[in-house]
Amino acid sequence: MGITFKHLLTVALMAVAIGANARETYNFNSEWRIEKQKKTVTLPHAWNENEAYKVYINKMSDSVIWYRKTFVLPKNAEGRRVFIEFEGARQAAEVFVNGKNVGLHENGVMAFGFDLTPYVKRGRNLIEVRTDNDWHYHERATKSGFQWNNNNFNSNYGGLPKNVKLHITDNVYQTLPLYSNLKTTGIYVYAKDHDIQGRQATVFVESEVRNETDAPVTRRLQVSLTEMDGREVCGFSSEPVVIPAHGTAVLKAQSRAYGLHFWSWGYGYLYKVKTCLVDNWVYPGIEDGGLRMENGGVKGSGRQIAGKSQSSASGPRYTGRTSSSPLVTDEVTTVTGFRKTEFKNGMFYLNDRVMMVHGYAQRTSNEWPGVGMSVPAWLSDYSNDLMVKSGGNVVRWMHVTPWKQDVESCDRVGLIQAMPAGDAEKDVDGRRWEQREELMRDAIIYNRNNPSIIFYECGNQRISAGHMVAMKAIRDKYDPNGGRAIGSREMLDRPEAEYGGEMLYVNKSDTKPMWMMEYCRDEALRWYWNSWSYPYHKEGDGPLYRNAPADAYNHNQDEFARELVNRWYEYWLERPGSGTKVNSGGVKIVFSDTQTHGRSADNYRVSGVVDPMRVPKDAFYAHQVMWDGWVDDLKPRTHIVGHWNYTQGEVVPTVYVVSTSDSVTLSQGGCTITADEHKYRFLHIFKNVKYTDGKLTATAMDRNGHTESVCSLETAGEPASIKLTAIENPTGWKADGHDLALVQVEIVDRQGRRCPLDNRLVKFSLSGPAEWRGGVAKGKDNHVFCDTLPVECGVNRVMLRSLTKAGNVALTAKAEGMADAKITFTTHPVAVEGGLATYMPSDGLKCVLDRGETPSAPSFRQWRRGVAIESARAGSGNDPRLSYDTFENTSWDSGNKLDEAWITYTLAENTRIDDICIKMKGFRATTYPIAVYAGDVKVWEGWTPKSLSYIHIPLKDAPVSNVYTIRSLGSSTTKDAFGAVQELDSKNNEKKQRGNNALKIIEIEFLKNL
Repeated sequence: MGITFKHLLTVALMAVAIGANARETYNFNSEWRIEKQKKTVTLPHAWNENEAYKVYINKMSDSVIWYRKTFVLPKNAEGRRVFIEFEGARQAAEVFVNGKNVGLHENGVMAFGFDLTPYVKRGRNLIEVRTDNDWHYHERATKSGFQWNNNNFNSNYGGLPKNVKLHITDNVYQTLPLYSNLKTTGIYVYAKDHDIQGRQATVFVESEVRNETDAPVTRRLQVSLTEMDGREVCGFSSEPVVIPAHGTAVLKAQSRAYGLHFWSWGYGYLYKVKTCLVDNWVYPGIEDGGLRMENGGVKGSGRQIAGKSQSSASGPRYTGRTSSSPLVTDEVTTVTGFRKTEFKNGMFYLNDRVMMVHGYAQRTSNEWPGVGMSVPAWLSDYSNDLMVKSGGNVVRWMHVTPWKQDVESCDRVGLIQAMPAGDAEKDVDGRRWEQREELMRDAIIYNRNNPSIIFYECGNQRISAGHMVAMKAIRDKYDPNGGRAIGSREMLDRPEAEYGGEMLYVNKSDTKPMWMMEYCRDEALRWYWNSWSYPYHKEGDGPLYRNAPADAYNHNQDEFARELVNRWYEYWLERPGSGTKVNSGGVKIVFSDTQTHGRSADNYRVSGVVDPMRVPKDAFYAHQVMWDGWVDDLKPRTHIVGHWNYTQGEVVPTVYVVSTSDSVTLSQGGCTITADEHKYRFLHIFKNVKYTDGKLTATAMDRNGHTESVCSLETAGEPASIKLTAIENPTGWKADGHDLALVQVEIVDRQGRRCPLDNRLVKFSLSGPAEWRGGVAKGKDNHVFCDTLPVECGVNRVMLRSLTKAGNVALTAKAEGMADAKITFTTHPVAVEGGLATYMPSDGLKCVLDRGETPSAPSFRQWRRGVAIESARAGSGNDPRLSYDTFENTSWDSGNKLDEAWITYTLAENTRIDDICIKMKGFRATTYPIAVYAGDVKVWEGWTPKSLSYIHIPLKDAPVSNVYTIRSLGSSTTKDAFGAVQELDSKNNEKKQRGNNALKIIEIEFLKNL
């Protein structure tokens, strides 16, 4: 990293110049009173939090609830400006200060703020917030409802469930990124001209500055880019700008930065960008674009400002101030990171490396039992980092914009985000569409400095071309340089969208990336291992869903893991490297079981790979195996699904092993067992395995028989004791009335091994300054807030919340036949004065760098390519070019006469074809009997399989040819193979096609191995 002369001068200037007018930002979460409940709480706090996971989502309470707080401004606030920043409210929030109406915010999602300067006074002030979380809330001015205030997917945690801050600034200040209701855009930091290998980029800073005085002022923007620990990277400044009285200007500065670490997946490398407003005092060299020291010498790297090349002068320039005058009138620190993105060739590139998307479509509420969404920042990190640890690289927040705490958390843990604005399940018009545009605008302005946001999502379903253009214009206005693609689900044939992808199905492209938005909608409780293990839940057993069998929503853990492997296989087949047109991956719905619409026997959705308390299911480890790489660069991993505690001599019907290797053997008691099946690339199936207690070991080998990875399951002995383990804030449990601690409870044998079939009840008792928030388990009211709940498969977790009094906390656990177990904590005091605290919820949280920097080696090998189709002719039907026009919303359909149901393709090359990839119309329900000819030689005959994607017809020893014909051999058959896999809106499910002789091809490719 080069040491710049410029930044040394800048830092020195900033260090001596910061005075009484520097900005102060306070944590405003403490000491709010919820009047209807007559209790004082620390925000974030939903007034109906007790309903989290206890009731169906559509039964959550809605009401008008008042939050009130008294506060005292610091003495130096007099004569300065006071702003409040709410990270969000549900649904509407009307704010009053000292009895006067300040303003109203109604969209229920986005951050908003107000200038409180005209309303506050010396001494005690009263702020009151009238919240209304009516499920049917309508905008006051227009009487229009909000599309996303929906009781299927948007859990209604009412009131003020997000953080609140108070800002005190000078009368000339850098604005807040709060377009509603302040109409300001704040600071914008971005980078261009990235040199990933050279670790450098040009950093740009744009800051909107407001002058609330009665006279024009001149200000310069001083910028210091530092590491998170304060070490300097570079410093630079803008030209002086005159800001008119009660007017606004944007100050801009830029510099080349060296020695950068680029933000990446699992590598949440962040920087601090300090921006200071100073009056027109200019030091030489500050603005010259970066003289930097290299090997003892000085090297110039000039830049252009306002069209002029800047260079250092011989001495300081004095512009009317005395040297004793304070220079800094406002300072803001923006935490951000730098990364390079590209979206081309049907692929997504991060830091010059192709990445296949694999992650989760997570409900934006990201909630927990007992507290809903209102968790401390460290717990957001814990949960979001688990997504990364499972192999996830993208989280697609569903339907509404995530709150700032989760956005910043994803920055720290290195998890890419797809950020929606707000919608439900369809495009809309009129005022409801305008609301979506406004929310996207506000969300972009508020979150455009967060490097983890890489995709902007305009809709959970297809939107019109005009609406896509309008959303793209918003992106281009407020975030033209952030390196973010904007698109929408199902935008397969809309060139206006920069990415797309359906919900359940696999799409391919050689232009914009296509990744699937919420695949594998199956559900499984963590409580059930398999049909032959206690508590003996028959696979798929559960109530009907919409008068149809719901077996896909009532899986056991084993079958759920198998299904996830099966579904991912369809994406892996079409991965980058597999052809010219490729699929860019997909996100599974959801990461954690969620209090939203589900289809299982339970009153919440159990699609997660972890349960509501983030205890992993076996599916979590299946993903770890399949996803530990960018594309093909998978790390050798193996996982045995299930447990190894059966009755001696019992025959276990099925043992699944998930592995990256070509072959797997099982061994126990000196015996070696080979797999009966190897399916879906990653799944090795062993049938009728006779159980012997001890250790079951899976040895995974490459095709040459060399061991690549080993995994073992061990038989646990008789249950012997209760084991309690703390999961708490890494900076210490804060006595702020909001911080949480988790306690994991396990039933273990004498050697400390978890007993996987133990489901006994455990009773808890709590002492000390903490509040019991409980956990969740199968049973009445899901055991929410019960002080007695079962372990499930030998483990569970409970949650404690701190009070505002610090001290020692003890939790005792009792279970029949066990000695009591006890765990102790100490909560640490947090200073609050006049309702204000300087401690911020994310203070002290570290960036997670576990995966390391973006590897320089390619992430895949191009092993197959497409051979272009030059032309096509058909025996009947519509235009045969529709079968290869790259648009998956079009198809060629032949007539019903058998002798006319054929299509012939002429390829651009006379070559041997190794594989034909086809997406047939009605692919999930219809199979076609076909024959394939290379010239006049038949090279394949059979029935096309049903799938949720493309199918492959492998050709062995096909002759060299540039002409291929596909003929129907008879009537197709129709029966949906995926009947339980349905979209919430049934109109979007694939319609059954009546069986006949016709051929119907959506897309076809001819592939050649390299």
